[in-house]
Amino acid sequence: MEEVKTYFLDAFPSKPRYTISEWADNYRVLSKESSSEAGKWRTSRAEYQRGIMDAVSDSKNHTIVVMSSAQVGKTSILENIIGFYVHYEPAPIMVLQPTLEMAQAFSKDRLEPMFRDTPVLNKILPSDKKKSNSTILHKKFNGGHITMSGANSPASLASRPIKVLLADEIDRYPESAGEEGDPVNLAKKRTTTFWDKKIFLCSTPTIKDNSRIEFAYNQSDMRKFFVPCPECGKKQILLWENVRWEENKPETARYYCSECGSEWNDAIRWNAISKGEWIATNPQVKGIAGFWLNEIYSPWVKLLDMVMNFLEAKKTPATLKTFINTSLGETWEDESDKIEHTGLMKRKEKYPKYVPDEVIILTAGVDTQDNRLEIEIVGWGRDYESFSIDYFVIDGDPAENFVWDKLSEILENDYEGHKIKGICIDTGGHKTKFVYQYVAKNRFKNIFAIKGSSVLNAPTINPRPQRNNEYNVPLYMVGVNTIKDTIYSFLSIEDIGAGYCHFPDYEKYDEEYFKQLTAEKREQNGKWVKQRHRNEALDCRVYAYAALEIIGIHTGGIKWDLLEKINKPKRKKKQPKDKGVEIEF
Repeated sequence: MEEVKTYFLDAFPSKPRYTISEWADNYRVLSKESSSEAGKWRTSRAEYQRGIMDAVSDSKNHTIVVMSSAQVGKTSILENIIGFYVHYEPAPIMVLQPTLEMAQAFSKDRLEPMFRDTPVLNKILPSDKKKSNSTILHKKFNGGHITMSGANSPASLASRPIKVLLADEIDRYPESAGEEGDPVNLAKKRTTTFWDKKIFLCSTPTIKDNSRIEFAYNQSDMRKFFVPCPECGKKQILLWENVRWEENKPETARYYCSECGSEWNDAIRWNAISKGEWIATNPQVKGIAGFWLNEIYSPWVKLLDMVMNFLEAKKTPATLKTFINTSLGETWEDESDKIEHTGLMKRKEKYPKYVPDEVIILTAGVDTQDNRLEIEIVGWGRDYESFSIDYFVIDGDPAENFVWDKLSEILENDYEGHKIKGICIDTGGHKTKFVYQYVAKNRFKNIFAIKGSSVLNAPTINPRPQRNNEYNVPLYMVGVNTIKDTIYSFLSIEDIGAGYCHFPDYEKYDEEYFKQLTAEKREQNGKWVKQRHRNEALDCRVYAYAALEIIGIHTGGIKWDLLEKINKPKRKKKQPKDKGVEIEF
C-alpha cells in the first residue's frame, strides 16, 4: 500500500500551500508605472500588509474589510489577491470600481503592467493582445476570468457568478446602480453560489454615519495594528494625537509613546512597526475580518510630510476633512448642513471696490433652466477665500440665440481689469443640445460643459472628460455632492481668511438668494437633498467652484502664487462708472 501511495505522490506531486503574502513574496514583481520601488515584492517592507492578505487566504473568513488612509499599499494588496487567484487558485473574479471609467483605468494602469512584469502571470495572461482572448474589462484564463465593473453600471453588476469580489473605494459608489439598488449588495449576490466565496471591501472613509466602509468595519472583528514601544514594550495603536512638533518647526515632528513618552523619529517608528501585530478589538465576530490603518503606519510617509500636509489642510474645513479621511483613515464629523440663511445675510458687507483687491481670479457658474439662465460670478482669493461679485438672471428659452448672446455679454465683460477665466455650464435638464452648441462655438474661451455625477462621493472633477456627443465637446463629470460638502464647509467658516465666503451689500443678494444658497440638507445617506423648491444660487456656486478646479487640472494644480501673477490686473486709478450696477437687457 505504501508503494502505491508513493507512486501516486510521485506521479501527481501536490501543490505547495501558499498564503497570499507567501505567493507575493515568491512571484510578484512590482511595475515601474505603479510603484516607486519597482522590482521583487517584499511583504516585510510594510509588515501590516501580511495580516490583511493572509486573512483572505484564511478559510474561516468570507469577508475582509479594510478601512484605511491612502499611502498604505491598499491597491497593491488588491493586485496580489488577483495575482494569487489567477496563478494559484483559478476562479471567477470581479473587481468593482466606483465607475466604469475607473474600472478601465485600473485595468490599464495597474493590472496590465502587473501581468506584463510578473512572469508567472504573463504566461497565463500575456501582454501581447494577439495571444490573449481578453478585453480591457474582461480577461479570461483557464479556470476563471477577471471582470472589471463600475458601481454605476447595473448591467456589469448583473452578469455572471463570481467567487472573489474585490470592491474598491466603496464610499465613492453611487447610492444605487441605476434603479437596481445598492451596488455592493448587487455584487455580493453574484457570489451566493460559491460556498468558499471571498468578499473584499476597502475604502478611505468619508462622512461619519454615512460611510459604507465605516459601517462594514463596525460589523467586523475590528482589528487594529498594535506596535510595541522600543523603550517600554507597550503595545499601542498609532494615533495622530501622539505626533507632536515645536511651533513653526514641522521638521521637529516625532511620535511619542502613549505609555512612557519616549520619542520616535521616522527610523525608530518604522522599525517598531515592523514588529507590530494585528489584534481583534471585537473578537466575538467570526468570519468578517476587519482592518483599520492610518498613514502613520506607512513606510512611505515621513512625519514631516504629514505635519506639513496637516498645517496646510487645517486652513479650511473642506481641506481638513480630506486630511482626516485620506491621511488618518477616519470619518469626518461636521455641522455644516445646519447653516441658516439668516446668519449668512448678516455677513453682507460693503466692498471697497466692485472686485476687492484680495481677488486673484474670477470664475462663473451657469445654471440652465427651461425658461432662463442664472449666473453667479465669484472672485477667489488665496486659499479659497471667496467674494460674490455679481448675480444675473437671463429670462428666455435657452433654445433662443438671444439668451446666449446676453450670456456672452456678461461673460466677456471687464470687471475692473479682471476677465472671467473659467466658466462651467450645466448640461442637465432639457436644453443639453443648446449648451453643447454654445460651448462648441466658444471652445477656446475656457467655457466648460459639465454634468453632475451620480456617484455619492465622486471626485470633485473627473480629469478625463467625455466626448461622446455630436459636437465633440469635452464633458466634465462633476462630483456635485462632494463639492456641496466643500461649499457648505466654507459657509460654516466664521473667521475671515482661508475658505471664508464674502457677500456684497447689493440688492441682488437678498433673502431669496441666501435661502437658495442654503436650500439643501445632507440626509443620513450622505446625499444633499433640496428642502426648498429653488436652489439655483447653490448650483451656480457649485459650478463656479468646479470651474476653478478644472483650471487647476489644466495647470497642474491650483497654485495661488502663479494664479496671482498671471491673472491679477494692475488697478486703474479711477473706479468704473458702473461699479456694482447690473447689466441691463
